[in-house]
Amino acid sequence: MDLDRLYQYRFRDVAQQKRADVWVPIVAHIQRQMGNPQRVLDPAAGLGEFIGLIEAKERWAVDMVAHEEAGAFEGVNLIVSEIMKADLPTGHFDGIFVSNFLEHLDSQEAVFEFLSRMREVAAPDGRIAIMGPNIAYAGKEYWDFADHIVPLTHRAVAEHLYMAGFEPELIIPRFLPYSFTSRLPASPALTSAYLRFKPAWRLLGKQFLVIGRK
Repeated sequence: MDLDRLYQYRFRDVAQQKRADVWVPIVAHIQRQMGNPQRVLDPAAGLGEFIGLIEAKERWAVDMVAHEEAGAFEGVNLIVSEIMKADLPTGHFDGIFVSNFLEHLDSQEAVFEFLSRMREVAAPDGRIAIMGPNIAYAGKEYWDFADHIVPLTHRAVAEHLYMAGFEPELIIPRFLPYSFTSRLPASPALTSAYLRFKPAWRLLGKQFLVIGRK
């Protein structure tokens, strides 16, 4: 797939600065849920919204595409590579964040192989947080994206984590709205308010958040 052209089209009507701003409270929230890790890996970093904002002593980003935005963050160790081929330290990361990535893999077996790889690089007691569209609530919207292949629910992700050697600690079936082109509040203040008001998650949330510990 030509991912550059795909994402140019997908986000053609989305202001990138507003998109980045919305990530500020999201990152802070997830960082707290993960126990404030200090050696953090983002194995599918994209534009680097998460890894560029999280407060940690070590920040590593891996992506197949050399996005200029991801490399611009000071102090981020950027590796341009397929994640399964990336040269990463074993047993090192106490925090791994995976956002909207598993659904792009080729199969359920590929999901297991990826998570097994993440267990290899995770430190003892390290946590992995996985966020992505929940087919149980996204319905037909799930297939509106040309690069979606594997349908997943929060329960399936929890099972995958356990198979790969993680213990699921937190399972939120409905966390964020489906995408940045949907009804997600387009400002940090509104996003912060949304994150504080959990009843809204049950109405608007279509992405799961699942956290496991090695």
